[in-house]
Amino acid sequence: MQVWPPGAPRSPQPGPAGPVTPVVTKPHKRGIGDIPIRAIYLVGAILVTVTAVLLVFVVFSGDVPSTGDPAGTTVSVAPVPAATATPTASPAPSETPAVLPSVPASKAFPTLPGKASVVSGIISDKASGISYPRLAAPWDAKSFAPFTVAQRIGKVAVPHTVIASAMFPGDAPEKKPSKDADYREMAVRAARWALRTQYPAGAELTSWTGSRKVPVGKGWSLGYKVTYVSAGKTETAQAMVTVVEVGKTKPAMLMASIPEKNKARWADLNTLLQQVRPL
Repeated sequence: MQVWPPGAPRSPQPGPAGPVTPVVTKPHKRGIGDIPIRAIYLVGAILVTVTAVLLVFVVFSGDVPSTGDPAGTTVSVAPVPAATATPTASPAPSETPAVLPSVPASKAFPTLPGKASVVSGIISDKASGISYPRLAAPWDAKSFAPFTVAQRIGKVAVPHTVIASAMFPGDAPEKKPSKDADYREMAVRAARWALRTQYPAGAELTSWTGSRKVPVGKGWSLGYKVTYVSAGKTETAQAMVTVVEVGKTKPAMLMASIPEKNKARWADLNTLLQQVRPL
């Protein structure tokens, strides 16, 4: 055993195995077996989802509609139970526009025969911008294209027994009408449209029964008589049409047609002519 003098520095004494060399540990490389099972499931789910989306695009790519009219398909002018639409005034290419009698500049409406129906309320057609009487039974108010609102008697069949409102048929004029004569001309066009859509083929507008400015606001009303053949028999209908300025370039339209089979209701046309109003 070595003895060190007092105060003398001591040198480190190596151990029996010599100096200790530090050991450097290399990082362990992970294999597939070291990946958590949850991570494997997550990656698999993502791959399945992406594959499914790609298959949907491939399979259904042919179902994408081609670019067309953003307003949708044009609705037929024939009044049938369906969504509302604006009537179209243009006749089919094979049709010849009906020749109408000259419209009088002014003519008082006659008091038509029959008993007027009870007025059960007011129809406010906000889509068209007009109001007019709602009539009690046997009239029944429903929605029928191409009208916003239609009051009917009986089945939907030609010739129609109908009171209906919508915007003026066809395209809007370039500028809003300002003269009575302009509204009268538009009322004639609306009557021509009604003649083509509410009666059997070959129906004729034989006479104008009345021609007057609307009672309130701007617009024009026409009364007229139509003859047609039904079941081999020549019959008559009484009808009216009113166009009303409603703050737009295109006016609103109220039309009514009552065939001979419902002639007991002809007096209802007088009620409509007197009480149609802009909203």
